[in-house]
Amino acid sequence: MKVLVTVKRVIDPYVKVRVKSDGSGVETANIKMTMNPFCEIAVEQAIRMKEAGVVSEIVVVSIGVQQCQETLRTAMAMGADRGILVETAGEVQPLAVAKVLKAIVDKESPKLVIMGKQAIDDDCNQSGQMLAALLGWPQSAFTSAIAVNGDAADVTREIDGGLEKLSIKLPAVVTADLRLNEPRYVTLPNIMKAKKKPLEVIKPEALGVDIAPRLVTLKVQEPPKRGSGVKVADVKELMAKLKTEAKVI
Repeated sequence: MKVLVTVKRVIDPYVKVRVKSDGSGVETANIKMTMNPFCEIAVEQAIRMKEAGVVSEIVVVSIGVQQCQETLRTAMAMGADRGILVETAGEVQPLAVAKVLKAIVDKESPKLVIMGKQAIDDDCNQSGQMLAALLGWPQSAFTSAIAVNGDAADVTREIDGGLEKLSIKLPAVVTADLRLNEPRYVTLPNIMKAKKKPLEVIKPEALGVDIAPRLVTLKVQEPPKRGSGVKVADVKELMAKLKTEAKVI
């Protein structure tokens, strides 16, 4: 079966994020970018399923600027077969992402869509659920295990109370949790091979999708700096400070 995997280009999680001076967003110029960690897990899962003989083709999709081709090449170096870039320079919000992906799904007809549960830049955790709703497909969010059995998939989900095991019919949308797997390192020979794999670049207009933002960011600001701690003489003084200064009791 064919699997569609989404990947997003984000600021490297080990880089300190700086807010722009005008408060309109975070600084991305001259900042190291990488593949969203949860998307890496999604790609790794698709590759493992292909190695197990369950998957015949892996198609990776990204939405964003031209530099997203590097992210797609990384996914192909990991083991994906081909890539699709929906190129746009503007902001793409979760609903627009879901609409674009629906158009890609209609075009490619995969039996399974694997996505990261969220991106580490906006932490929205919405696109997978919205895509499943638009397609009318079953979904499994926060997935930590998946096994395909014919026309169904047995999944384990991370929930507040522990783990939930479900059986969902294919085609379906699955979003990957941190515990699903540990992504492999990309080797130099595979990086060279990935340069020859097909990568299609299309515009949202060609898919007939309107990606105009519906939400407006009013302001972005850093959290207040944490104050220094103080020592207290005894429990009585601690309780007094919690009551009068911190006002938490």
